[in-house]
Formats: sequence, structure tokens, C-alpha cells
Amino acid sequence: MTTRRNFLFLLSAGTTATFFGSATNSSWANPSPAKPTAKDGAVANVFKLPPLTYDYNALEPHIDAATMKFHHDKHHAGYVKKLNDALNKYPELQTKTIEELVINRRKLPKNIQSSVRNNGGGHLNHTMYWKIMSPQGGGKPTGKIAAAIKKRFGSFEKFKTQFNEAGTKVFGSGWVWLVLDKDRLEIMTTRNQDNPISLGLYPILGNDVWEHAYYLNYQNRRPDYLSAWWNVVNWTEVNKRFEKSKPA
Repeated sequence: MTTRRNFLFLLSAGTTATFFGSATNSSWANPSPAKPTAKDGAVANVFKLPPLTYDYNALEPHIDAATMKFHHDKHHAGYVKKLNDALNKYPELQTKTIEELVINRRKLPKNIQSSVRNNGGGHLNHTMYWKIMSPQGGGKPTGKIAAAIKKRFGSFEKFKTQFNEAGTKVFGSGWVWLVLDKDRLEIMTTRNQDNPISLGLYPILGNDVWEHAYYLNYQNRRPDYLSAWWNVVNWTEVNKRFEKSKPA
């Protein structure tokens, strides 16, 4: 039996193709649009916008309330709506997790591949993003992730510098990540709403460097936003993600 814990390990080990099945799996091979019904036109709410666990202003002054409200209630909500719209005619795909959809994007009907990549990725990325921030966050990492960062990068300060530099260099819109590549931590970036799991890598933490994540408060000063963001990082949640990436 594959548990969520094992599922996350499989992601980090790069064995996603084996776990999620081949093209002969009927749930992925050529799904057919649903036949029109009396409810035709109604969109299935397969995925939901996760509520924030803190107030919009809870991360100030590092991330302002206006940005949080617009980012969560408009941008993330928009990704969820458009993802549900894309899946509406494919009921057999509505039972899949967001991770399964993103990883298997190229096996999906061609007319929804782009939406799953952009809107599915946006939903997956932001669901993590809200969780790894907290009003009680900040400071230096603790627990096993602290030891792993020190071992890989020499110190937290060196890691933070490399992470911020990578995020600053993203041209246009994207994300900067700390990922687990098998048993090795790496810093990487992705464009738009792409998520590292599509490459068989498990994201431990990630920061959104789309302008909508910071422009109201920082304008074009992305490096300032990247530096301030560490004051709200929820290391407890990051440690949970790190632990889940390990085999049982």
C-alpha cells in the first residue's frame, strides 16, 4: 500500500513514472469528455481555495495585508477556478490529486495540459506557500533541516545568500526553491507556476517571485522582498516537509 509518506518519498527519489502508472493505465490513457447532462455548464468544485490560517495583516511589515488579500483571494482563487473549469468535462480526472495531475500533465488531453501546468501548478505552489509562512516564523532554521542546510551549504547565512541571489536572477515571473534531489538539498528556480515535482524533485520550501507577491510594498525591489521574507518562514512546517520527504 502506498501511503502519503511513501508517495512523497517517491517524488523525492525521482520514481514518479513508476508510481503513477504508464500510458496503459485507463485513468490516464485518453480520458473522454463527459456527456452533456441536465447540469451541463455547472463547474465541479474539485479543488478548493485553502483558507489562510492567519489574518491578512499578520505578516506585516514584511508582507502587507493588501498584498496578502489580493494574492490569496484573487490570484490563488483564480488558479483554482480555472483549474476546475479545465477538469469539468473530465470526471475521471477529478479524483486525482493535484500532485498527480501536475506530474502527469503530458498524459492529459492536450486541450487542458496548459491549464493544468499553469493553474494546477499555481494552486500547488501557493498551497505550500501559505503554509510555510507564519506570524511566529523567522529566525534561523531549527531541527533536522537546520543540520541539513549547514551540511550542504556551510551555514544558514550562506544558504540564504545563494537562495536570494537565485530568486533575484529569475527573469520575469517564477519561483525559487529548496528541493530534495534524492538525498541532496539543492537550490533551483522555475518559470511561471512550474513545480519541481514535475522533474522528480521534492520542494522543501519555495518563495514566489511573481511581482504580485511583493510589488504593492516593494515595487521593483525584489531583493528587499526576498530578504524580508525570511522573517516569516515557518521552520516548523519546513521541517515537516523535510521529514515527509524521507523514506519511512
